[in-house]
Amino acid sequence: MKPIDKIIQGDALKILKKIDDNFVDLGITSPPYNKGEKYKGWLVKNVKYNATSDNVSEEVYQEQQIQVLNEVFRVTKPGGSFFYNHKTRWARGKMLHPIEWIKKTKWTVRQEIIWDRMIAANIRGWRFWQIDERIYWLYKSIDDNKIGEELKSKHALLTSIWRFPPERKNGHPAPFPLLLPTRIIYSILDDKKGVVLDPYVGSGTTCLAAKLLGSNYIGIDISKEYVKDAEGRLKNYLDYKKIVTEEISKHIVEKTFADRKNDNGNTGKYRKGKLPSQSKLL
Repeated sequence: MKPIDKIIQGDALKILKKIDDNFVDLGITSPPYNKGEKYKGWLVKNVKYNATSDNVSEEVYQEQQIQVLNEVFRVTKPGGSFFYNHKTRWARGKMLHPIEWIKKTKWTVRQEIIWDRMIAANIRGWRFWQIDERIYWLYKSIDDNKIGEELKSKHALLTSIWRFPPERKNGHPAPFPLLLPTRIIYSILDDKKGVVLDPYVGSGTTCLAAKLLGSNYIGIDISKEYVKDAEGRLKNYLDYKKIVTEEISKHIVEKTFADRKNDNGNTGKYRKGKLPSQSKLL
């Protein structure tokens, strides 16, 4: 099937298997983290999702994520990308890092982005307070070219550390902010339009960003309640236009590296026609 501008209620893996090969241009998601619903501190509420559990064995969880990521790979066009938001976790002192299962998928890891959420996810001091999550830019290569097309400077100069808080005024237990999918969609598709997928769409933020940027969307979520909430947000999408406009305004560069180089301007420690001293090369 080729669903367009729809949020589908159902299990992510089962729905993905029904979507045609090479149909999606770009994907973004943040799955449940399997944090174990029983764990909480006095300031951090339980993360409990409607219609699904966030407390399965780690082995089962990772295998499920590998299967979902591989199905997303299949439905993504060659040259397409998928941005996967997750975090490092600990279980009885052992670090559980998302790269462990990402590397077992068919995707090429193009970049690891640090999302500085600006708020602590833990209160106790067993470790330095964790305020970061990871966003993995996964790439479906064409003819084994794992590099892909170059980003425009106005997008690339936003760097690999993104600093904004999660969304607070949202009924979903773990929403990411509208800024996050907006930055991704605008940077990757730029002025082109495409089909944007989120297999764990939650409150519909990815679809909302896609619609505001003029792209088509596909959302999947197992919860009828979340699907209903997401559809409601999409009906009122213009209420969020200001946030998207503010993010787009950050994508600007006065002179690219190539422009400065051609003008013999400042490009760092190197200048056109000049090399570092021999001593610095040794």
